Amino acid sequence: MHVITTVTCACSLLTFAAVWDSVWGFDYTPLKKTAMTEPLVDTVDMKTVVTDPNAVLTLDLYTVKTSDLTFSVPFGLSIRRNDFIHALIAWFDIEFSACHKPIRFSTGPHTKYTHWKQTVFYLDDVLTVEEGERVTGTLHCKPNDRNRRDLDIRISYKLETDDMHRQAQGEGKYSM
Repeated sequence: MHVITTVTCACSLLTFAAVWDSVWGFDYTPLKKTAMTEPLVDTVDMKTVVTDPNAVLTLDLYTVKTSDLTFSVPFGLSIRRNDFIHALIAWFDIEFSACHKPIRFSTGPHTKYTHWKQTVFYLDDVLTVEEGERVTGTLHCKPNDRNRRDLDIRISYKLETDDMHRQAQGEGKYSM
């Protein structure tokens, strides 16, 4: 049985960062930075996805090596509508292709719910985007040095726009 897994990213307009400014009347902004370094595993409504998806990594589970699980891959996401971006989301698609009846499924927001849900990486900046623009960047992932079951993820991003007032770039560091 041949097993292929693809990791896909897209941008979403989820709002999370502002939640920490006032929680039941209490100011939790000192905790905001720490809270945002842990990705959120949750379902994302397809209506909130602002970009076309982009496959960033494909692994063949028959030939993958431990060293393949440390990677840096570029991504480029095309903006579908004028909106705001608060987060990047990731999910995986899987295909069992070398069997009598091939089986495929996705854990993305565009398909039926699975218990894997999607992974949400909140950005420090809110990006104001317009249709036709792009968000480009690099996804870096490696096992954590202290606990090999945890991941250290770094995502650099840049909004490609001609509008000098909306140009933005940054980097998020996440632990999961």
